[in-house]
Amino acid sequence: MLEKTTRVNFLYDFYQTLLTEKQRVYMQLYYLDDLSLGEIAEEYGVSRQAVYDNVRRTEAMLEDYEEKLKLFSKFQKRMEIIDKLEQLVLGNDQASEEVRMLMNALKDHE
Repeated sequence: MLEKTTRVNFLYDFYQTLLTEKQRVYMQLYYLDDLSLGEIAEEYGVSRQAVYDNVRRTEAMLEDYEEKLKLFSKFQKRMEIIDKLEQLVLGNDQASEEVRMLMNALKDHE
């Protein structure tokens, strides 16, 4: 569950500007502020089911955006490259060629 929450939070960060105001509010309250569906429903005067449906549809939209635009996937690849660079720099002074290759790979993923 934590892995799903983390993924949705990242997708939300990348694609929130593509959502409606209501979708942004519900997602923020549910995932970032950790409110329950019932608490959100009570605050906005709607049913728990309405909030649930909105959150699930929005999650599907975020996954669809990621499938098409791949912003999160590219971010993850860049972070992996950066981690490798840090390991090389900290662990081996002889690795300058590999560091250059990784730097070029990082630039290509922007």
